[in-house]
Amino acid sequence: MLDVIKKAVKEGRKTLSEYESRLVIESAGVFVAAAALTKTKEEAIQEAEAMGYPVVMKGCSAELSHKTEAGMVTLNITDSDQVAQVFDELTSKAKNLDGILVEKMVRGSREFVIGLSRDPSFGPCVMFGLGGIFTEALKDVTFRVAPLTREDALEMIDEIKTKKLLGEFRGSPAVDRESLAKALIGVGDLGIKYDSIAEIDINPLIICGDKPVAVDALVVLK
Repeated sequence: MLDVIKKAVKEGRKTLSEYESRLVIESAGVFVAAAALTKTKEEAIQEAEAMGYPVVMKGCSAELSHKTEAGMVTLNITDSDQVAQVFDELTSKAKNLDGILVEKMVRGSREFVIGLSRDPSFGPCVMFGLGGIFTEALKDVTFRVAPLTREDALEMIDEIKTKKLLGEFRGSPAVDRESLAKALIGVGDLGIKYDSIAEIDINPLIICGDKPVAVDALVVLK
């Protein structure tokens, strides 16, 4: 079992932090935006400058599963003074943070979602569909029972109503379907391999150029 999952299970936690969740999905072949968990202002500035601006900063804790609603996410930070200011603001809003996550800001106009849930009859099932703010509103999603084959994953990509967004769109290239298929297969494999994982939510998965990049993730434990 991955150390982060083992540690969380031992502590009796219901969720992983975003940083821990990112490590889990990255281990399964999902491409994630560059990020670092920082403990001090100086460290946050150093990481932001190493990544290159703009960056996103987020409060990071297993108790913060709805960071945006809690005001714990700041986008489009463009210099070290802003990093220092946001670091102070975020750390003053919440106690018991694991740290502040500094993440390279990923730009793209197309957002999708990958998820994992456990069906009482079929076991782990993978979801793919339109993401971002439209996930709940439009419910344009498709499901497969894990484990997935490459053919299963490619079929899922073609089943959603908004599949045209995955082709060449408004000057952007078509998505790298093999990378997307690899991510879907990997998430399904996590559900098969780790019984303690109840759910996975990767939303949004932003298409940056032609690459699907996870900019947020949540792993829920049984």
